[in-house]
Amino acid sequence: MIVAFSVAPSGGPAPAGGEPDSVSAAVADAVLVVRSSGLPHRTDSMFTTIEGSWDECMDVVRRATEAVGRHGSRVSLVLKADIRPGRTGEMDGKLERLEAAVERAQGEAGRGQ
Repeated sequence: MIVAFSVAPSGGPAPAGGEPDSVSAAVADAVLVVRSSGLPHRTDSMFTTIEGSWDECMDVVRRATEAVGRHGSRVSLVLKADIRPGRTGEMDGKLERLEAAVERAQGEAGRGQ
């Protein structure tokens, strides 16, 4: 399964010396949980994506949420999952299939001009 999630604190005091609405330190704590998990992962400006079994992924999401929770009195969690039993390597596989489709579409568009 692939899980994309975003977790951020809210309702707490601003970090010492930080911007009032900066969440960088809290997100860094969550990313450290993900990186130490051993699961395949990718972090971008909006989400962190992990791949593993249901139990592995949900454990990482729970621990990342708990890490962020130490930064405020509330936590916002957005989660999206692609559940395909028996499939592995889909974080890269889905991108490879997409890029192949884009190349085909570009080739077809080039022939039509």
